[in-house]
Amino acid sequence: MDKLLVVFLGGGIGSVLRFCLSGAVQRAVPGNFPFGTLTVNLAGCFIIGVLWALSGRVNLPFLASAFLFAGVLGGFTTFSAFGIETIALIHGGAWRPALLYVALSNALGLSLAALGYYLVTLVRI
Repeated sequence: MDKLLVVFLGGGIGSVLRFCLSGAVQRAVPGNFPFGTLTVNLAGCFIIGVLWALSGRVNLPFLASAFLFAGVLGGFTTFSAFGIETIALIHGGAWRPALLYVALSNALGLSLAALGYYLVTLVRI
């Protein structure tokens, strides 16, 4: 139960941070391009890379790791998890699975988002 609570609390913090940063960036940059989300995703990838490297140097307790990685960064952006999982595959020499993961995540993710959108447009409420 402790681990679920720390992930829950961290996720709330990460979600609020994402909402605030994304909104601030989007308001500051004119136009329709999603700079706010891009900023959050890129920041999340950088932060998870830094924390992953640091956690390898210090003995980070499991609950702290769950709070930071699954909680805060999971709430901030799941793109950071995608990034570090891909890097972990590459770091382990698993280039083919890494490339497959990137290709499937992007192709299927975008396709499913489009399919979901399209299916809803078919329903008249």
